[in-house]
Amino acid sequence: MEERFELIRDRIREITDEKRLKEPFRRYFQEVASFLIVILDLAKANKDKELRDYVRRELKERSVEELLEENHALYRKLSEEEYESGFLNPSYAVRQLGGEYGRLLSFLYAEMYAAVPYAYEILYQKDESLMQLVIRAELFVEIYGSFCQACEESGYAQKESEHEYDAHEKSGQVREKSGQTAEDETIGLSADADANALPAYEELKETVYWFISDYAQPLMEQRIEERVNPQKCFAAEIIAHADLETPHYLFAFGEYIADNQLRCAEYLAARKQETIRLMADTYTEGYRIGFVKGNKDLSKKKVVQIVYPLGFERMIREAIGNFEEMGLEPTIVRTPHSIFHKRGTALAGYYSDCPNRQFAFDHREDEALFLDKRLTNRKLEIVRESYEHRKQWAAYHAGPAWVEVFGERKFEPVMKKEACTLSKKQQELTTAYYAKQGQIVNEYIKGEERSFTIIAFPVPEIGEHYEQIMERTIALNTLDYEAYETMQQCMIDALDRADYVCVKGRNHNETDMKVMLCKLTDPDKQTKFENCVADVNIPVGEVFTSPVLAGTNGLLHVGKVYLNGLEFRDLRIRFADGKIAEYSCGNFDTEEKNRSYISEHILFHHETLPLGEFAIGTNTTAYVMGREFGISDQLPILIAEKTGPHFAVGDTCYSHAEDIAVYNADGKEIIARDNEISILRKTDLEKAYFQCHTDITIPFEELGSLYGVTKDGVKIPVIEDGRFVMKGTEALNEPLDRYDR
Repeated sequence: MEERFELIRDRIREITDEKRLKEPFRRYFQEVASFLIVILDLAKANKDKELRDYVRRELKERSVEELLEENHALYRKLSEEEYESGFLNPSYAVRQLGGEYGRLLSFLYAEMYAAVPYAYEILYQKDESLMQLVIRAELFVEIYGSFCQACEESGYAQKESEHEYDAHEKSGQVREKSGQTAEDETIGLSADADANALPAYEELKETVYWFISDYAQPLMEQRIEERVNPQKCFAAEIIAHADLETPHYLFAFGEYIADNQLRCAEYLAARKQETIRLMADTYTEGYRIGFVKGNKDLSKKKVVQIVYPLGFERMIREAIGNFEEMGLEPTIVRTPHSIFHKRGTALAGYYSDCPNRQFAFDHREDEALFLDKRLTNRKLEIVRESYEHRKQWAAYHAGPAWVEVFGERKFEPVMKKEACTLSKKQQELTTAYYAKQGQIVNEYIKGEERSFTIIAFPVPEIGEHYEQIMERTIALNTLDYEAYETMQQCMIDALDRADYVCVKGRNHNETDMKVMLCKLTDPDKQTKFENCVADVNIPVGEVFTSPVLAGTNGLLHVGKVYLNGLEFRDLRIRFADGKIAEYSCGNFDTEEKNRSYISEHILFHHETLPLGEFAIGTNTTAYVMGREFGISDQLPILIAEKTGPHFAVGDTCYSHAEDIAVYNADGKEIIARDNEISILRKTDLEKAYFQCHTDITIPFEELGSLYGVTKDGVKIPVIEDGRFVMKGTEALNEPLDRYDR
């Protein structure tokens, strides 16, 4: 591999000066080659260094400003200033290179960018990182070679050597003669790209296809190994040995480092150890309590997967110590950037700010270039084989512990027709793949034996009140759960008598939902709602159930909500017998774009989804914090779901663990763990799960009423005009009353 590394580096260096191709293809390949040389040279410089020495000494010998400049230079082509007029942008690439070639070559460039972190991981995992770098560089050279061969066969190389020309000037002249505009270039090839001097597009696509197919096994195996085996943890090594008093260590990760990461690290470095311990203890104790409440044996586990944003290393180091006291070692994998691992724009590991979220959005479905049934079947075989070879470590896996952030600058994606999009058939393949992948993972990391926790904190980008919001959030995460447990039990006791619940909106919110509840056969020992305090979902503040789908009907409407990192405006979802029947939003200028947006980011290309959860959020303190600082629309769903009733589409909260008995503090068993879809696991497993769960909250100011209705038609009021009205829940109104005053 080292020999291949040196050979490919030398070859790419030659490409930067070669003039064998026509413009604008020459410009594209020289630009990508120049970028790759920077990455490969950086990897060579880091290859024989020790990670501990690098983070303890070498980084600290340089100023943060110098490190930041170097870091941003690596990601310069992704910056908003350069992206729109660069080949990484599929719209620009299509205008310059033609429809098919532009999309494929833009994808190729994006995949080269996925190699950046391995120039740093080589400090810890030389063999694996060399492979990651070499195979991408070799793919680039192979594609370049195809273009060179086509040029030579067309006789272009000889003509070009006789007459050099300015590419941009000639391109403009040809367009002028042909009457073609820059906009016309989005269709077919650009005017000066002679088709006879280009390789067949299908051959290029085959090259990419077999690259993905050939290297899927080693790369997917490596990813799964890092997920389940704590002995392969680059990030944990940095966290354990870096000096966290200054932010220098952040530049060892190889990720883009923005102001959020720097200021967050500096903020935590300046906090007293008691504050750091409180943050970490809340996070890890919630994880432990999740096992207790779920009646699961934590002592059988040895591994916890930590997912967190860069900048929080001081808290994470403390949390790792807490987990070790529970007998758990951490795995901390990088969030995926490569076509081999990523799923849309979802985060699934340690992560940083994206230098340009439009870039990630544009390339979210690049797999449309090559995805077919043969490849999805191959990947499923690899997943099963990989877990089978690592089944002991997988059995030790206790589940993920998430740290989320909120307050990032708002992002409204532009839907570009030039970006790759999955066909209907590919959408079906993708949804089937993730369903089957989830089933395989559940065989080895059993749902009935694992748990999770999730906690959220603000980032500095939230505004000038960042430190106050952080302090309020820390306090929010540590509210008195016993007081909430008592008040929430009052609601549960009352709603256990109800056959269904009605939720109606106000103040322009048109929500009108009827949610059917399960029937109790032994009310003295059974209950319909879980009393959720500060365990897996921090902070405290909700009661939830799995609704009965039959008879659950109506309209769910929210004026503005953030879901899965994206904003939805005027979101409307209509349910019929508990399943999504119609949907729309007001984000784009056409109904087609709006439906596509919802289909991709809420339904995840499923034709429909069931209502997997109905809950009543009770954390009025969180609601007031959002209103007081003007950040209600920036709160993550983890907190936002506690600020009013919410409806989750997708799987139930008990997904893959429905047969495990769960009890509230009063000793009653929560029997609403299944619905008519999840129960299909007993007869047709592939139809039982969707591998998604998206919460949609109605805030108190948009909530008119929420009440239960008994078999005899008696109303049980819970909330009226945004206030709790049930006896025993009056204290929940105190934060609202103080805010109104």
